[in-house]
Parts: sequence; structure tokens; C-alpha cells
Amino acid sequence: MFLDIKDLELHPLDFQEEFAPDAIDLGEEVRQRTPLKTAGRADVVEEHHGKHQVIKDIRLRGRLSTGLELACARCLEPVSQQVEREFDLLYRPLGADAGRDELSVTDAEAEIGYYQGEGILLEDVLREQVLLALPVKITCRQDCKGLCPQCGKNLNQEACSCAVPAEDPRWAALKDIRGRLER
Repeated sequence: MFLDIKDLELHPLDFQEEFAPDAIDLGEEVRQRTPLKTAGRADVVEEHHGKHQVIKDIRLRGRLSTGLELACARCLEPVSQQVEREFDLLYRPLGADAGRDELSVTDAEAEIGYYQGEGILLEDVLREQVLLALPVKITCRQDCKGLCPQCGKNLNQEACSCAVPAEDPRWAALKDIRGRLER
């Protein structure tokens, strides 16, 4: 769904959309398992910069929800993740801030995105919001044992008979220092 700045100048747009799994590309590591449902409102916010310059920003407020599947960071088994997120976003025309003196960025300015051309795709906004809602590292359970670094067996399902690798002698000096510091 394309949110056109010219249409939004005339009247705000209320949206309610549902995207089937894999309709929005979330990357190779994330699989969408349930429809992505979103509802909200898009409108134009005019910012006056000086006497003659008006910048027209697109403001998007809404919510989304979907079910995803990701790989466990330790054992690579699939993990279900429910994502529900509310958003209130501001998109400014690309280049609108060009030429301004470099100043420290306020928290409000850090939340501003940019659009190019005549508007923005809702799908792009949703992709960004879903990916931002995901944890950095997800595990299948708190005590996941992961994979054996030698043979690759899932240690949650079975023990392996790999020998514990011998310590690398290059780390012996650091181990000795750590032992002295812990006393």
C-alpha cells in the first residue's frame, strides 16, 4: 500500500491491512507464520522552518501483530515468537535536513525516518517495525545447551561422546593471571 503525500495532504488515511505470510520479505532468518495484521492512521504534519520553508512530514500511528518463527541462537531449533507492537513514526522528505549545521541530535530527532519521492510504502514501514520488535538473541528455552562444537549434535536431545578439547597453551598465561586476581 503506497501512502502518497499528495493524497494525505487532502485528507488523513485510516488503514487496516492484512498481509499473508511471506508477502513482506523479512529476510532469510525470519519466517512469518501467521498473517501480519495492521491498523492505523497516516496523515501529514507540516513543520515551518523559517518564514518561507514548510516541510511536509508523514506521520504514521498504528499497531501490528504477527506470529514468526526464528532459529534458536544456540541449537538452531525453530522458535515461535509472537510480535505485537504499537508505533508512532515520523517520516521527513529525504534531503529536508541537508545543509543544517551539525548539532547534537535530540531524542525526538533520532526517531525521524526519511522518505524519497512522493510517499512511502506501508510494507517497508511494517518490515522495519517487525524486525525492530525482535530480540537480539532468541533461545528455545532458558537452559538450552546448544550444539556440540565438535560433532554438531543438539545437546538438548542427546549427549555426544566427543572428547573435551585440550586447553590451548597460548591462553595459559592469561589463565594464570586470572587465577591470581580471583584470590
